[in-house]
Amino acid sequence: MNLPVVPFGNPRSERADAVRNRERLLRTAREMIAEHGTQKVTMDALAERAGLGKGTVFRRFGTRAGIFQALLDEDERAFQEQVLSGPPPLGPGAGPAERLIAYGRARIDFLLDHHAIARASLDRAQPIPVGGAAMTRPHIRMLLGQVRPSLPYPDSLAVQLAAALEGPLLLYLSMDEAAAAPAPDAGNPLAESWQNLIGRVLREADPAVRRPGPV
Repeated sequence: MNLPVVPFGNPRSERADAVRNRERLLRTAREMIAEHGTQKVTMDALAERAGLGKGTVFRRFGTRAGIFQALLDEDERAFQEQVLSGPPPLGPGAGPAERLIAYGRARIDFLLDHHAIARASLDRAQPIPVGGAAMTRPHIRMLLGQVRPSLPYPDSLAVQLAAALEGPLLLYLSMDEAAAAPAPDAGNPLAESWQNLIGRVLREADPAVRRPGPV
């Protein structure tokens, strides 16, 4: 059984024109990021590029960081949909050990791909947003319980594994975009380390559990 991990909640109802403006602004922001990076995305520049008034942009996002928070939230929702109902092994249909490894590898890829947006979404006047990280611990806990229902201290282990998965992002948030970007032909050491970590945890928790292969 696969239940929703962390529901984001039902979005507030909006007027049709407000929905269109939001979609237009987010689409325009993504185009600007793809062309020039996050540095060129400002409230004024976004309004001008989208052909909307600056007041519309300020009402929608509040601050420049709010633009990137909205982009990140939209992508986090899409990521969660893949976990909840996408194809295996990330989505339902694969064994829990395989899904656990697949989740970690996919989550690391997501965090690295969104490094620049995540940095730009930080607002010193506001707490650091939790975002999709909130779903990591309960999802890991669910899969651990499916692998071995008698696993000792599963909640504590889920907390530690979630920290191991989400924690490295903090290092990348302090780096500039060029330094954080992996080489095009290089493997992903964080993803490989995650797979090795899960393999070791599962073997030590239950010697009968074989190390899942690459996903």
